[in-house]
Amino acid sequence: MAFDKKLLDIVACPVCKSKLEYNKEQQQLVCKADRLVYPIVDGIPVLLAERAENLQQPAE
Repeated sequence: MAFDKKLLDIVACPVCKSKLEYNKEQQQLVCKADRLVYPIVDGIPVLLAERAENLQQPAE
């Protein structure tokens, strides 16, 4: 099941309520304000603070 990008209009980071960005390659939603990523499992975003992971810095 694919993630429906229309959900981005209504979902927000559960920690800070900021907009989330979709990372199609990694199948996750990213909160740049908190530097957290939330997984998308079977097309459903898992927006639980305890399931969030820290956003990794890109390699230089």
